[in-house]
Amino acid sequence: MKRWKWLGLFAAFALVLAACSPADTGGTTTTGAGPGTTEGPTGTTAPPGGMAGEGGELLLLQWQAVSQIVSYLSTGTKDLLAGSLVLEPLAEVAPDGSLVPALAEAIPSKSDGSIAEDDTSITWTLKEGLLWADGSPVTADDAVFTWEYCSNPDTGCSQDMSTVASVVAVDERTIQITWTTPQPYPFTIFTTFQQPIIQRAQFADCVGSAAQGCTEQNFAPVGTGPYMVTELRPEDTVTYAYNPNYRGVPDGKPFFGTVTIKGGGDAEASARSVLEIDEADYGWNLQVAPEILGPMEQAGNGVVKVGFTANVEHLNLNHTNNRNPDNPSEFLDGTNPHPIFFLNGDLARALSMAINREEMAAVGYGPAGVPTCTLWPVPGEAADSLDWCLTHDPDGANALLDELGYVDTDDDGIRETPDGLPLEFDLVTSTNAVRQTEQDLIARDWEAIGVAVNNRNEDASLFFDGTCAADACIWKFFTDIQMYTNGASLPDALGYFSGFKTSEIPSPETNWGGGNPTHYSSPEFDAAWDQLSVTALDDPARVGLVKSLQELVVNDGAIVPLIHRASVSAFGNDIQGVGDLNAWDSEYWNIEEWSRG
Repeated sequence: MKRWKWLGLFAAFALVLAACSPADTGGTTTTGAGPGTTEGPTGTTAPPGGMAGEGGELLLLQWQAVSQIVSYLSTGTKDLLAGSLVLEPLAEVAPDGSLVPALAEAIPSKSDGSIAEDDTSITWTLKEGLLWADGSPVTADDAVFTWEYCSNPDTGCSQDMSTVASVVAVDERTIQITWTTPQPYPFTIFTTFQQPIIQRAQFADCVGSAAQGCTEQNFAPVGTGPYMVTELRPEDTVTYAYNPNYRGVPDGKPFFGTVTIKGGGDAEASARSVLEIDEADYGWNLQVAPEILGPMEQAGNGVVKVGFTANVEHLNLNHTNNRNPDNPSEFLDGTNPHPIFFLNGDLARALSMAINREEMAAVGYGPAGVPTCTLWPVPGEAADSLDWCLTHDPDGANALLDELGYVDTDDDGIRETPDGLPLEFDLVTSTNAVRQTEQDLIARDWEAIGVAVNNRNEDASLFFDGTCAADACIWKFFTDIQMYTNGASLPDALGYFSGFKTSEIPSPETNWGGGNPTHYSSPEFDAAWDQLSVTALDDPARVGLVKSLQELVVNDGAIVPLIHRASVSAFGNDIQGVGDLNAWDSEYWNIEEWSRG
């Protein structure tokens, strides 16, 4: 995966979950191409609006295959991306971090009165004449319904809307969002591909516990975007046809008549398909060793694009007891702590000191990754106090473990805790050549300090599956340590760090829905986050609070940051109109502008 975001990617960014139900992963749903066409995805019937849809097929490779489409039931970036061709928010984040209107007419501001002076409300106006793909009008009431859908706790919504007191349709095009408390950063609802507007008419019977059973809606939502789903084969392929009711059709957008997102394989195979073999137009998330990716690009068939935001490859140290056979990794109001990792910042510091990040970046990332000691490597806001981790210091790590009383009492090369528990852990990540190399490097570095690690990897489609149908999903966290990347979907730290609040810990009661896959709980962190949530954007104290949140999650031993990662994707040389790679939002955010030339 965020989709970190957690990605993000991310990320997401950022990264966090949906509910678990086999109904979301079984079977195949097929729909027609929708009103305004006479055929399905073949595109043989000339679409309205001149050149719209006449560009043939666009083939996109997402080696982490798509599970479902509705953004609110997943935080896996792979699913969010697939949904972003269909479902749209009020505003998107551009590659430079600025907000741009999508369904909204303009970005609200205090200067025009659409943001309350006391930060308690924000008012959005929809573009005029917006239509759903079925030809019905988009209204402010659809936004009201989206909030009703997601704020119902039984829906298992991946997005936290607990700060919203109400969403009101002032008129057909005007949406007023009122907050429970002042929101200094008021663009957290209905922005980016994580929070699109969904149609009341289609999802009216899918609120609450019924949400997971709405397979047809979840696999083929009616949207406002440039494309419509024609077929979804979970963990395999999604096909789309252009949306004849898309607002850009009169201007010839989108260019491509059909889109296919093909899953499976791995990052290296995707890169090869675009850059060497020239059989695909786009390859996503190319976590491929630089000595392999570079020669592929030199073949001359495609180009690699990178984009840095706040995506960080990191280790999660489980703070709940995954070894409890009755309630593995359940928080249980704090009564089920991990026997070694729970708030054990000193052990996490030793583990971190032993890792050679410079070598990891050079071997695995090249120019697409740099060592980092924080989860928020944003200029001016990164916590410099954590930079001690940049020094590879196995001697210091050994000395710290000795000081803590972690010694090898039986001469097997593995230290034990004072209680006799061996420092031997299971580390799981997604199946990916770069990540397996990272695991090998970590195992070597930790062996040098008397810590054993059992490396495992899971298919990415299961590891980042927002439906959490398999025990491998990151939100269940049934191992000691996880490794992946996530990041923020907005250039504001508040939303990202909400993913470490106690209230966001996933559990069986929420169908493993929640934004805190580390299962970290700290009253001090929760209080600091609450304070940040009411601190104005121009208050000098805000940066200090952002830094303190970073320091807490690292110093409490919840996270071991590793590499500040760029998003890396490949495009065929003949794909035009992409612009800069968007690492803040969906990489497909402007797919209606893409063409072949």
